[in-house]
Amino acid sequence: MGLQNQDTIAWVGRRCYLRRLENHEGQHLAMTEKLIVLGLESSCDDTAAAVVQHTVGCDPEVLSSVVWGQTDLHAGFGGVVPEIAARAHAERLDICVEKALEQAGLLLGEVDAIAVTAGPGLIGGVMSGVMCAKGLCVGSGKPLVGVNHLAGHALTPRMTDAVGYPYLMLLVSGGHCQFLGVYGPDEFKRLGGTIDDAPGEAFDKTAKLLGLGYPGGPLVEQEAAKGDATRFKFPRPLLDRPGQDMSFSGLKTALRRARDLIIDEKGGIAIQDRADLCAGFQLAVAETLGEKTRRACEVFKQDVHTQKPVLAVAGGVAANTAVRKRLHKVAQETGFSFLAPPLKYCTDNAAMIAWAGLEQFRMGLQDDLTLSARPRWPLDQSAVPMLGSGKKGAKA
Repeated sequence: MGLQNQDTIAWVGRRCYLRRLENHEGQHLAMTEKLIVLGLESSCDDTAAAVVQHTVGCDPEVLSSVVWGQTDLHAGFGGVVPEIAARAHAERLDICVEKALEQAGLLLGEVDAIAVTAGPGLIGGVMSGVMCAKGLCVGSGKPLVGVNHLAGHALTPRMTDAVGYPYLMLLVSGGHCQFLGVYGPDEFKRLGGTIDDAPGEAFDKTAKLLGLGYPGGPLVEQEAAKGDATRFKFPRPLLDRPGQDMSFSGLKTALRRARDLIIDEKGGIAIQDRADLCAGFQLAVAETLGEKTRRACEVFKQDVHTQKPVLAVAGGVAANTAVRKRLHKVAQETGFSFLAPPLKYCTDNAAMIAWAGLEQFRMGLQDDLTLSARPRWPLDQSAVPMLGSGKKGAKA
């Protein structure tokens, strides 16, 4: 399976055992049963809790979704400070849970299970969420479901639009960028991904290089709307090579060099220079993602042979208008239906965690109190790590 260490083996083994036990005892959670799941998310800089309800044959219902952002805490540092984020999560999680239950009109004892992001992410934040969820489970006697944060994003189209399996997902965010074939609640096949920086990270670093502030993605997009995207000829990384893998580190470097040349020539950067740099950078990202997505669509069609394939996109960068338009165009040209969930479910939220936990719990998957927080956790365990590996396992 390409597992990286004994902790991973033990974790997967425990989950498989619990699943077999449920199946053996005939407790596979009757498919007509209504399930209500409380979800917790704390993998980066958004503290969130949500309640999701689903009855088979009906559309999922998000009964509540509370997201408490930390932008004000990190803005002065130009990026997320892990120690500050972890402390904020620890202080806010119980408040978010209380508000989510109140908005849903439920007591904790009325939910069927508690799902929590168990990784990947900033370890302090993930630990805060896992420990809070364990405490809630001990106090209420409810089952615990550890959810992969990436699975939450990948399964969001099923929560928002009831998409059937299988479908192609482009998960594109601040820390991740992958093409995934989604075949089930815990069955994913990676078709490609970034070998270095994720697009969201490149957006944030671009904003920092140009003095735009944090978070960088929306600010770069605002500036790009006022700029000339053809003025600077930025590279489209890895388009000269076959496959679906991507790279954005060199693009960020190219922008820095263009900025430095302007400074050398003019002694500074004018407002229009900055807008043109942002526009050129954004176009390069959109076109790179578009071409790589075209290739992923062709590979996916050959793999599944479905009549109506679906291309879905999720993650923070999916909120970028230029990226969405490019992906929509590629989907039309390759015969795919295009789906981008509502913006509030593209960025980090707990509704997606509750939904992923609900789908997995319905299958009989759950965890015990030995569930550990994991800074790294590839969705496709059989794929060769793209970003290397260490004592804590594969990065991606």
